[in-house]
Amino acid sequence: MLFGPAYKGIPLSVATTIAFSELYGKEIRYCSNRKEVKDHGDTGILLGSKIKDGDKVVIIEDVTTSGKSIEETFPIIKAQGDVEIIGLMVSLNRMERGLTSNASALDEIQQKYGFGANAIVTMEDVVECLYNKECQGRVLIDDNLKAAIDAYYAEYGVH
Repeated sequence: MLFGPAYKGIPLSVATTIAFSELYGKEIRYCSNRKEVKDHGDTGILLGSKIKDGDKVVIIEDVTTSGKSIEETFPIIKAQGDVEIIGLMVSLNRMERGLTSNASALDEIQQKYGFGANAIVTMEDVVECLYNKECQGRVLIDDNLKAAIDAYYAEYGVH
């Protein structure tokens, strides 16, 4: 089961299940939460397949900053039954400190919840790829922006 937290996690979970089906012939269920319970039409807090006892769940997200969304998502998933959350996959790791320590948010999530937390790319990867390189006719990260990014990460980031 793939679980995509509200907003951007919804299309990520749907698109990923479609990709698994098309690329590997694997049928994977998906579920997402809403920010608010809906009391009419397709009611409830969840969209997609129901989470049921025995499910192994991977949370899929667009970005992890502090890890706050996992604090909101974890109890919603666990409230659905006897399920095991086996991992978190994030598109972009912003490489910032977590909510309660100087560890990265992803490291803090792993320590707190006991499941793997990984990212496809990091902000370090993004900056390295775009710094002083032309993209669609212009440089997206020039020396000034790079200095601002470095200053930001000196205060809020981890390496």
